[in-house]
Amino acid sequence: MVASGACGGGAARRGRTVVFASGAELQSMNPLVTIHPLAKQVQRYVLLTTLARYDTALVPRPYLARTWVWSPDLQALRFRLQSGVRWHDGTPTTARDVVWTLNAARDPATGYPRLNDLAGVSWVTDPDDSTVVVRFAAPQRGFPDVLTDLAILPSRLLDTVPASRLREAAWNDHPVGNGPFRFVSHEPRRRWVFAADSTFPAALGGPPRLERFVVVVVDEPSTKLAALTSGEVDFAGIQPAHAALVRRDARLAVLEYPLILPYGIVLNLRRPPFDDRRVRLALALALDRAEIVAGYLYGLGEVADGPVPPGVPGYTPMRSLPTSPDSARRLLSGRRIGFELLTVGSGEAALEQMIQARLAAVGFDVTIRQLELSAFLDRVNARRHEFDAAVLGTPGDPGLGYLAPLAQIAGLTIPPEPAAAQRRFADSLPVVFLYHARGVQGMNRRVRGVRMDRRGELANIAEWWIAP
Repeated sequence: MVASGACGGGAARRGRTVVFASGAELQSMNPLVTIHPLAKQVQRYVLLTTLARYDTALVPRPYLARTWVWSPDLQALRFRLQSGVRWHDGTPTTARDVVWTLNAARDPATGYPRLNDLAGVSWVTDPDDSTVVVRFAAPQRGFPDVLTDLAILPSRLLDTVPASRLREAAWNDHPVGNGPFRFVSHEPRRRWVFAADSTFPAALGGPPRLERFVVVVVDEPSTKLAALTSGEVDFAGIQPAHAALVRRDARLAVLEYPLILPYGIVLNLRRPPFDDRRVRLALALALDRAEIVAGYLYGLGEVADGPVPPGVPGYTPMRSLPTSPDSARRLLSGRRIGFELLTVGSGEAALEQMIQARLAAVGFDVTIRQLELSAFLDRVNARRHEFDAAVLGTPGDPGLGYLAPLAQIAGLTIPPEPAAAQRRFADSLPVVFLYHARGVQGMNRRVRGVRMDRRGELANIAEWWIAP
């Protein structure tokens, strides 16, 4: 089934087409309404362009914006756009597209996940077709990370859609982009197909070296592993337990790389039992994070004491919570507390079973409920917040813009300053952090030039090439 969806099967027959396995449907190509981490990468690096993009040292560099200049008071940012960038239907990309995208993101009716990161923007204007000015209400500390994340959209194809209906726009499934790859086709819950744009400007890197890029949806880890080892896919995220098996295959390589991806149990502070901080603390004290890193991740991760991994700019060290089942029992005072733990996927749910066993020993009765990704997000991220607790991995960003939305899922408001926000997480325990994940991708060695790091798996996809 994977082979038929991947342009004919075996790696050798695919030529310059790369097939990348995703564990879930990409949700949408519209960056204004998407939270799926791989979908966001496809938007930024494959289909669309952002004003700026990070280099390997996480320094913002020009992209669609060839230059930018701060005003003396650090409250205005003037961008000059790269000329010659066209949408894939031949229409020029202009400042109007940038202004429309930023204003749509600022409109609460749109539901842009990083709305808070634009709260300080007073207005956005386009003095001419190649100039954009962003004005802020207060002086800024540095280049706004959100401008490296939010891909620019074609205003003329979306500006007639009301902000509240952008989630339903037909463009989301059949998009027109301006990035190094153009959209070819989408088969829901099966695959997305993109082809290299031979006219992509040299100033932005020029045309990709691949011919096609295909994302296939393979939701079962065992099926994904089988597709990788049989050559039906070129890339597949693999479980740490399978890394040794993949390394034994001479045709394959295992790429391990750092991520900004904290995993934890998000607790719903809006309702019992986790509206009580003592219950939240009891849950945190009952868990053995080192056991999870060693037994579940096979060491491919590190214990998390907060939402920001060490080494990321803005990281603030926090006191580590010990593993103390006796203290957890005392906090519960002999009560048995039941709750439902939501998670994504199907199958054995090894991590969730480890959590369930540890919590049962101190007085929690945990019911594990596994959901498909869209159903999980509907219950956890939607405005109704219909959950008790949920195992959640949060794709982060170097500007730490993910902290506020993560706290909001739990029902907590945090300060905007990163150090104060991290202290609020430590004091209030809206999330019991478990580990900082590392990326583990199985890769067919026929694909060369691949670099994966904290920017994501697809950061340099335009430079990938196929060995003859």
